[in-house]
Amino acid sequence: MERDRPLKVLIASPLEPEQVERIAAAAPGRIEVIYAPDLLPVPRYVADHKGRPRDLSPDQRARWLAHLHAADILFDFDWLAPERLVEHAPRLRWVQGTSAGIGEMLQRTGLIDSEIVFTTAAGVHASPLAEFVLLGLLYFYRNVPRLQRMQRAHRWERCTNQELAGRRALVVGLGAVGRAIAERLAAQGLDVWGVRRTLEAPAPAGVSRLLRMHELGSVLGQVDALILACPLTAETKGLIGAPELAAMPEGALLINVARGPVVDEPALVQALRDGRLGGAALDVANVEPLPEDSPLWDLPNVLISPHSASTVHAENGRIVDIFLANLQRWLDGLPLINRFDRTRGY
Repeated sequence: MERDRPLKVLIASPLEPEQVERIAAAAPGRIEVIYAPDLLPVPRYVADHKGRPRDLSPDQRARWLAHLHAADILFDFDWLAPERLVEHAPRLRWVQGTSAGIGEMLQRTGLIDSEIVFTTAAGVHASPLAEFVLLGLLYFYRNVPRLQRMQRAHRWERCTNQELAGRRALVVGLGAVGRAIAERLAAQGLDVWGVRRTLEAPAPAGVSRLLRMHELGSVLGQVDALILACPLTAETKGLIGAPELAAMPEGALLINVARGPVVDEPALVQALRDGRLGGAALDVANVEPLPEDSPLWDLPNVLISPHSASTVHAENGRIVDIFLANLQRWLDGLPLINRFDRTRGY
């Protein structure tokens, strides 16, 4: 029985010492924390949950596999062989992910068919991603590329700017990220419409009009900016293709903080080349890292972020906040926050 011994919590991605200490102090006598940073990937930046993989010696590999074998709970997924997690961690019952979108990975590794409970980091990235969306809109509407060209040329030339206030934005996906985006944009004077799977709940703060997913195509011609903040599922893969892009007003903007495959990338490139779209701010791509020969790199009306818009210095602390809340719920036998729903895919 779980209550007869401390549960072993294995931290499977790099974490700051103070965050490890927070976890270790959360439930004295009820959990035992295992953290072996010398066996984990080397982080390249703050809150890097993938890192540079280590070349483990046979002894190090054996140590890591022994930790996995003993683990009841994982903070993040096994970096070494996630597809063999069920085999390598027979006691494992729950994994707290460090990403909001884990559905693709669970499908790819076959873990979606396991009996393990998975929880996500949904909500942690809402504020940073909302800031990136605001940045993307201002980048194009206030014509930052023009300002940069004039500055490089040492040219002082007064000009007329476009304004963000009064524009209409359509936010696809009204989870924690979409709601944060809607609230920020509404505060800037935009008329915000929102798209989600159902209309059962009231519209979130800042959303003036709520639509179902199947209504998306019928309203694209009425919006100045399309903002994608939805999970990648069978329903949303390829959601925005050539017909949808053609339906948008000339000069409209597209901002993607969802996943790359939500958009037909070749169709997007063509719409940007043709000038049909005024610009795109992209934090994600179909293939990541974005290939060096991708035309997106060199299009003047594209702002590229290397899937880092959500990564801020406070990220690990916020993920640990969710984990600690879930850990207490797990110990108390209560439903977990952000539990992955295999039916919905997120």
